[in-house]
Amino acid sequence: MKENKMFTYIKEVLENMPSGWLNITTHRLDLYDEKLAKTQFLDQFETLYTDNNTSAAALNKLPTAYDYIRLGHPLSCLLEWGIAQLNNLRAENVISFSSKTLPILAILRTNLLDSKHTQIVYTQELPACFDADVIKRVYGYTFELKKVKNSDEISKFDGSTIFLSDQDKIGPIDTNPNIDFFISLYGNLGSVLVVNGAQNESYVSAIQHVRRRETIAMTPANSLTALNAVIAQSAIAYKSPVEANKINVLQAIHKITGAATKPLVASSGLSIQYAILMGLIDNALENHKGKAIKIIVPPNCYGGTNDQARRVAACLDNVEIVDLLVDGDNDMVQSIDTVLSTIAHQDAVPYIIAEIPTNPRVEVPDLIKLKEVLSKKRKTAIGGTAIDPVFILDQTFCPNVLFLGEDKILASVRTISYVSGSKFPSGGQCTAGYCVTNKKTEALLEKIETHLMLCDNEATPLQYEILAKQLPSMNQRIHDAYKNTREFVNFIHTELPDAKINFVSEELANQGFTPSVFSLDLPTKGTTDKEKEAYKRALNLKLINLMITEIPDESKFCVSYGQLKGCYWTVPATSTQGTTKEGDKDYIVRASLSPNLDVQRHKDVFLKFVENI
Repeated sequence: MKENKMFTYIKEVLENMPSGWLNITTHRLDLYDEKLAKTQFLDQFETLYTDNNTSAAALNKLPTAYDYIRLGHPLSCLLEWGIAQLNNLRAENVISFSSKTLPILAILRTNLLDSKHTQIVYTQELPACFDADVIKRVYGYTFELKKVKNSDEISKFDGSTIFLSDQDKIGPIDTNPNIDFFISLYGNLGSVLVVNGAQNESYVSAIQHVRRRETIAMTPANSLTALNAVIAQSAIAYKSPVEANKINVLQAIHKITGAATKPLVASSGLSIQYAILMGLIDNALENHKGKAIKIIVPPNCYGGTNDQARRVAACLDNVEIVDLLVDGDNDMVQSIDTVLSTIAHQDAVPYIIAEIPTNPRVEVPDLIKLKEVLSKKRKTAIGGTAIDPVFILDQTFCPNVLFLGEDKILASVRTISYVSGSKFPSGGQCTAGYCVTNKKTEALLEKIETHLMLCDNEATPLQYEILAKQLPSMNQRIHDAYKNTREFVNFIHTELPDAKINFVSEELANQGFTPSVFSLDLPTKGTTDKEKEAYKRALNLKLINLMITEIPDESKFCVSYGQLKGCYWTVPATSTQGTTKEGDKDYIVRASLSPNLDVQRHKDVFLKFVENI
């Protein structure tokens, strides 16, 4: 009876849900408390469930579940809630993944850090992408594999027991108390992990963090497919990928980047970055045995990049993070030279991650000098030839700039370029990301692809479909959005000259750097640094709240860039730099404009803000 009520309720919710639950990638920060991610949404959802309220108006008022669908979204939360209801569990204990491998790696990671044993038990076959040897050798994880006829054979184990099972239907899980984690594999939809027992609830946060940094939640479209199967209590209808879309996407990436090597497309920007990092570590273990690996990363860059690199280093004794100071008074080229000289002296393996332009200060280094410093021949402490660096370039802000072609600026430097597809490539319609290399780095592609596939983080069929539709118009959208941004930036400079605006110069724009994002360091007041900082932070929110209140159909308080329409506002320190060390955060306003918005209306509202400072 209870189940029938739930099925009916979910069915009506899906019929009345806001369209954004299915088709937008970034949600509103003014309705979001990060500390209560998922729980705040579900608490209010359960109130609606108790009241049997499925009205579109009520559903539209629910708070943001996660600020970014890569981390989770209303439909993944609803799926997890439904599975929890079927099994009398807390919704927090059910976590869906787009990947079939990463829920396993999430548990292995926690147990590695806690020196705890793990056994992985399965009845049919392990996922084709699961390579036990590589996981042990490169990721450093330890575990036992055990095949059984059924779960009744699973006995008590000194450590954690993971039970893997292929499923085509979503229903009650096994009740064997000797199983700590149930991972149900649902074909190309992904997987669902259930944390069993109060003694294992301490894993929930760590598992969520793996989903946040190394992969993505089950996508909205796939969560909807799973929910429809829950309602019908029927087998899941799996869709076959359309190969033509993948071919079209790879051809479009070739054309956009000018790179002659094979592109790789992942479920998100961080998914492709994770494949790059683990692929490079794998290569170093094979070709530079016994040598330390140094991941060089700006401490104030996008929080996901920063955090993921540090998480990788935390698991491997021979991997260390080296800070790269790039913004403000620090020059990227000089910082790279200093860091590489030190690493060369140590005879270590250098991998550099850097954004061009930087985020959020939108700075571009002298590219000629950058090439020179990356190409410089260095010596070890004993006079040997130092290992040359691999430059991992995040060019999400300017994916149209040609860095890697045969005659381009970084053609002679070992370089891998990657882009978050939730920005310009898809126009904000999906999270998929991609990477390309130049010819000099092509030999590393095989390792990167190995880890992309091992982690089951390739782009989904729908993501390929969206990219195939959106990539051909990307460069034109970049051009049009830049024009709107330049016009708005010039207006702010005139009307509020005391504000510091971080944006590319006209000279850089003429070189092809035409981002549509800028940051704004507003003028402040006060007698002490503390008073000035507090005033500025309040002023940041005053500006954002005015914009989203006065122009609700175009201005949103959320994290995005490269969207098809509107204007997005955020404070990097509270969103994109969320896990960055406090002293490295930027409490400034960041705005991103699209090719389709009313620039004059935004000018008018900004003028109102200036008049009331």
